[in-house]
Amino acid sequence: MLDGQIALQLADAAAAHGIRLAYEALAWGAAVNDVHHSWRIVRAADRENLGICLDSFHILSRDWPTEGILRIPAEKLFFLQLADAPPMSLDVLSWSRHHRVFPGEGGFALARFLDTVLRAGYAGPLSLEIFNDSYRQTNVYRTAQEAHRSLVWLQDRVPALRAQRGEDERLPADAALTRLPQAQAPTGIQWAEVRGQRTDGLQALLAQLGFSPRGRHRTKPVRLWEQGAARVVLNEDHWAREEASLASLAVQVPSAQATARRCRELGFREVARLAHDDEQRFPAFLAPDETEVFLTEATEGQPAWVAEFDRPDVGAAPAAQPGADAALITGIDHVNLAQPRHHQAESMLFYRAALGLERRAATDVPGPDGLISSQVVRTEDGSVRLPLNVAPDLSAHPGREHVAFACRDILTLARRARKAGLGFLPVPENYYEDLAARFDLPTSRLGTLRELDLMYDRDERGEFLHFYTPHRRAGVLRGGPAPGRLRRLRRTRRPGAPGRPGPPGRRSLRDPAKHLGNGEGPRPGPRRSSGVGTGAGPFTVPSPCGRGAHRARTVRHQEPYPGYSSSGIAWNSAATEPSVSPA
Repeated sequence: MLDGQIALQLADAAAAHGIRLAYEALAWGAAVNDVHHSWRIVRAADRENLGICLDSFHILSRDWPTEGILRIPAEKLFFLQLADAPPMSLDVLSWSRHHRVFPGEGGFALARFLDTVLRAGYAGPLSLEIFNDSYRQTNVYRTAQEAHRSLVWLQDRVPALRAQRGEDERLPADAALTRLPQAQAPTGIQWAEVRGQRTDGLQALLAQLGFSPRGRHRTKPVRLWEQGAARVVLNEDHWAREEASLASLAVQVPSAQATARRCRELGFREVARLAHDDEQRFPAFLAPDETEVFLTEATEGQPAWVAEFDRPDVGAAPAAQPGADAALITGIDHVNLAQPRHHQAESMLFYRAALGLERRAATDVPGPDGLISSQVVRTEDGSVRLPLNVAPDLSAHPGREHVAFACRDILTLARRARKAGLGFLPVPENYYEDLAARFDLPTSRLGTLRELDLMYDRDERGEFLHFYTPHRRAGVLRGGPAPGRLRRLRRTRRPGAPGRPGPPGRRSLRDPAKHLGNGEGPRPGPRRSSGVGTGAGPFTVPSPCGRGAHRARTVRHQEPYPGYSSSGIAWNSAATEPSVSPA
């Protein structure tokens, strides 16, 4: 009663000055902290100039039901404030002050929330109320672009959400909503490009893994290496940095031109590359972390652009290894992308808005310099998976990242690569003692794992094996580690486990490598360095390295091994870092 009396008196005082008041219930309020309570107060006051302010953070952070908003008269919905936020176990006041982000950059179901508000009859402006530590430090023009882009994306998501539910309802407010060309789920990664003045060490590594050199490009100082559907482009353009770095990815989509139109309407910056008349042109856009994302389309057999690599590469490429004609590597499994601090959320919006990828739960992975923050975006079927990693502020190498390859037979590939002279990351003996204690593995099985320095994991959906190559200090990366990584998930069914192995991103294991893993304006951070790895499996699993990391993430042990990272295994150099990958 007292709250209602105060609201009535305040509304009468405001009416004398021609002012309307919007009552906003704060999530941390001691007396009123939900919109349904605030509506009861407004309704009891019964004043024309007193209404409700809806704030997505205050409602969704407390998991208040939103359907009750439909019972509030439209004329009483005075204002709408929008904010997203990552899921956190934190008091709501601190959560609100430090971790609000733009729509699409967090974990709230904002499209569903906005749809509910519009169905209630709200036809006012969409306002952003964002508080966090990053936006107060970054370029204001870039932040303004990001804010506008998030609202364009959110408006487009509302009709798309209704279409997914099979609804064709049209609301008065729909006419004001921005519509974009439909987002098209990617079907794979067609190539990864590494750029640097020296790639000889990387070529040797690829040859040892069974890749074959296709040739040099007809007009550019670029080589193509391939195995199965995995393609690595090595660009030695004269203006490239001496240290090799991951420069671009080619993402397969049903229609490259339709996706490009969507990216342009979202305001993403287009990348232009010189191409001759007889060369294929692909639309490309610059991600916030400076990765160039090319849009390609899947084809039967070899893509047409592969034919442009028709110049012989005299003496530059290592000879293919014996037996390499039997392709064991089948494609690119995932790519770890290191993010500049303060721009991880912006990158997540880029991949969600441009390509329709969805976020998975964030993971923090311990490392020698602190925690690596990893946020995975991916397609529903796992055909494209991109862990977005942020290294600690004082990390020695905040720009390390890797490409992981899928394979069909890890044992054969490991033996073949070792025979070709490829050294693996050595695994300490107590790792295998731990495996023996936790899994009922035959002695011969443990012996094979130990012999090949393989890591192992298992749950009700199958087994997971992977290995890493050690860093190289010249050729692949100068002055830093460049891990090669192989992982394979065997689709075996465990006794009593129904069905097939589950989809990526739903693992809950207590063990090995549980979670390995453009905007305009100033360059967001130091350029990254790239590593090469391999990986596979019908669902997401740990992997090594991110742009801020080049240490293998393996089994989760209670105590770190002496001389290794807290994740259980790493390089023996102080210059290395932990890694993060899909989870």
